[in-house]
Amino acid sequence: MPTKLPRAEPSHSATPRPLSALAPQLAIAHGRAQTGLDRLPRWVRALLGVPLLGKLAGAALLVVIVMAALIITLHITGASNREMVAVLFVGLFAMLLVNLVLVSIALKPVGDLEVLANRVLDGDLEARSAPSVLADRDIARLGRSINLLLDGLVADRARMRRLAAEVIRAHDEERARVARELHDSIAQGIAAQMLQLGAAARDVSDAELRDRLLAIRAMTGTTMEELRALSQTVYPQMLDELGLSAALAQLARDTRTRCHAGIDATIDPGVNRVSPESAAVLYRVAEEALENACLHAGASHIRMAATSTADALTLEVVDDGAGFDVVEAEAGAPAVGIFSMRERVALADGRFEITSMPGQGTRVVATVPASRPRTS
Repeated sequence: MPTKLPRAEPSHSATPRPLSALAPQLAIAHGRAQTGLDRLPRWVRALLGVPLLGKLAGAALLVVIVMAALIITLHITGASNREMVAVLFVGLFAMLLVNLVLVSIALKPVGDLEVLANRVLDGDLEARSAPSVLADRDIARLGRSINLLLDGLVADRARMRRLAAEVIRAHDEERARVARELHDSIAQGIAAQMLQLGAAARDVSDAELRDRLLAIRAMTGTTMEELRALSQTVYPQMLDELGLSAALAQLARDTRTRCHAGIDATIDPGVNRVSPESAAVLYRVAEEALENACLHAGASHIRMAATSTADALTLEVVDDGAGFDVVEAEAGAPAVGIFSMRERVALADGRFEITSMPGQGTRVVATVPASRPRTS
């Protein structure tokens, strides 16, 4: 039965908006940035609000006026031409120095924007451009625009995470329903058929027919065991009934039987206090890691540990298998298993780490908060 996905809420930020459409938000952000200027005298605020070209022209005009006054004064007092030329050179040097200072102060926020871009590139989406009273008006406006774009990006990312979490939750609920149907309805029907076949075999007098009925009963029993195993694979009911620790222990036993590898499982009973969503995340990570160790890495020994602290719960799976290059695996063909584990842990507000090298085994670590994860 297909999974019924939740309807996504409309997103108005899904399509690009021109900067003019952000004018109201820019005005609000500009008003907030002005709070630092309100404490300055009005004439200082007026000077800081002048564009960079205006500041340069004003500074040059001021230096020229001072130079002209000095030259006229020197001429009246009978100073030599050498002294007036010296004053001229000093004035030009002062003009150059003032221009350099004004330009460096006005363009300093450009360097801050570069630092901001690097922080965002490294994954720090909470980074923002800090307002500066010395920044040029147009550059300060650019910083506020970038802040608005980052706010929209964070909001869209939170919306997508909520949608992905709902999709995974709906998928897990559907898998749980199918698993219960397989275990409670179909498996019980097959068990009843086995009882009837056994009773029929006892009642018949024909030895050949009895043997055939017993053979059918044995095949039916094998089918029922496979059906129960399939039910456990689709969704582990033990996870809901007995908790994460029992489900991980059962998973270790089943994996040990199936892949004939030595598995040491150390499970802290405290992991049971995790939320149902995070419990499902850790179980799926353990399932995927054990499956990879058995089928792809050919490991002969696997160590699985689930530990809990006051703030977090950690699952660690280490194997001595063939190993692989993690960067190459994620950069090449899509590594669905790694991607699935990483995204599930991220949706639970957790941390995921996988380290491996060819010939040196693989280590998978997933950590989730002890409390219920956030939904935003």
